[in-house]
Amino acid sequence: QVQLAESGGGLVQAGDSLTLSCAASGRTFAMGWFRQVPGKSREFVSAVMWTGSSQYYADSVKGRFTISRHTAKNTWYLQMNLLKPEDTAVYYCAGDTRYPDTHPYFEERYDSWGQGTQVTVSS
Repeated sequence: QVQLAESGGGLVQAGDSLTLSCAASGRTFAMGWFRQVPGKSREFVSAVMWTGSSQYYADSVKGRFTISRHTAKNTWYLQMNLLKPEDTAVYYCAGDTRYPDTHPYFEERYDSWGQGTQVTVSS
């Protein structure tokens, strides 16, 4: 496992942009973002592979969110544009250090999680 620390959450208005960052204490093969609202299960948002060869997005954020990574810094980002009130959630970054044979869409892929950062989008 590695230690992960998110930053960049906050309160914004609908249509605004926000960038989340996740800094890891070591390398991870897949770099993911998930989100959770009270009373609901955590859901996949986006993921990128260490090589940058593959990026994945939930349908609900496709075209609005962009994931990127800075491998030398063991850091990845989630640029969120055109934010909607339904994007309000606690956002978690996740990383895997074992390269399991599980798609990055699934929580089971990841063995390291950040503490979460709140994103609130007002209408």
